[in-house]
Amino acid sequence: MNTPVIRKILHIDMDAFYASVEQRDNPELRGKPIAVGGSSKRGVTTTASYEARVFGVRSAMPGYMAKQLCPDLIFVSPRFDVYREVSYQIREVFREFTDVIEPLSLDEAFLDVTVNKKEIPYGMEVAQKIMDRVQAETQLTCSAGVSYCKFLAKVASGMKKPNGLTVITPKRAEAFLEKLPVKDFFGVGKVTAKKMHNMGIQTGADLKRFSRLELLKFFGKRGDFYYNIVRGIDNRPVDAHRIRKSLGVERTLENNLGTVEEITPILFHIIDTFCERLEKADNYGRTITLKLKTANFQTLTRSHSKSYFIRNKKEITDIAFLLLRENATAFDKIRLIGLTASNLEREQDAGADGQLSFDWEE
Repeated sequence: MNTPVIRKILHIDMDAFYASVEQRDNPELRGKPIAVGGSSKRGVTTTASYEARVFGVRSAMPGYMAKQLCPDLIFVSPRFDVYREVSYQIREVFREFTDVIEPLSLDEAFLDVTVNKKEIPYGMEVAQKIMDRVQAETQLTCSAGVSYCKFLAKVASGMKKPNGLTVITPKRAEAFLEKLPVKDFFGVGKVTAKKMHNMGIQTGADLKRFSRLELLKFFGKRGDFYYNIVRGIDNRPVDAHRIRKSLGVERTLENNLGTVEEITPILFHIIDTFCERLEKADNYGRTITLKLKTANFQTLTRSHSKSYFIRNKKEITDIAFLLLRENATAFDKIRLIGLTASNLEREQDAGADGQLSFDWEE
């Protein structure tokens, strides 16, 4: 009987990518707390340097709030063309080792190195060589997670940031997941973590006590995902040919909101970021979709289409608020809001400019 091949999957994640590029290119910023973006009245930070994170500054934080936490914070305007160019450099390093690459964004990707171009038998060794090559090519650091599945590789890459390498073997997986706080599970956002905590679920071991049917009852279709991952079951392959047919931005709210007036400033934030992403990708759509997730986890999507590609920010703003006002009576309160452009000028590599989520939850 043939022994099944254990996959060797890496998740490579650049460390504070945009901020690190700015510090690399401007010596005066090195060692100082900086945030990329966020300086305007409605601005939101896209990335904070590790010096800023010490003060609690995080990505997707309103600029005024970041400044309150860190009065010496330096705001830097984003240079997406530069970040994209560095991302291409990093991708070329990946290709020295494997062609099975699934980019998630400009600064992170999954790699399947089970069979690799260097014929290196150990995933950890491949990861270390990639980390060294990336640093040599770009003068930037990255962190890596190594495991037999995508979920564990993703979790592992965040364990020892910055410039860290973590391996989770099949034998270690069960014990690791049982001890892991549910808030640290990739795919469990703040709102879901709070719901789990209210149910007495603090760790993977607590989550594991619930049956598949119970989790489906409490969390809908995501319950099946939670049931599997806490047992280390994730058979998704690294998809090197994933094509994105839309570009979007969404945000999970800290507090549920119920009126157009309450939602308006948040939607302005999202429109700003959404338009930046469309401009960065140089890719626009004929259809704009507003996504709302209600407090009881129902998802509402409303779309508006044109016969031409919608490029003008004022027009996008008008469409977004029209869709919001027209559907204000369809919900009591919402917990997530997003905008998506589809029917794009061109479909593209899914990792070039992925869905930006301020607090990832599905």
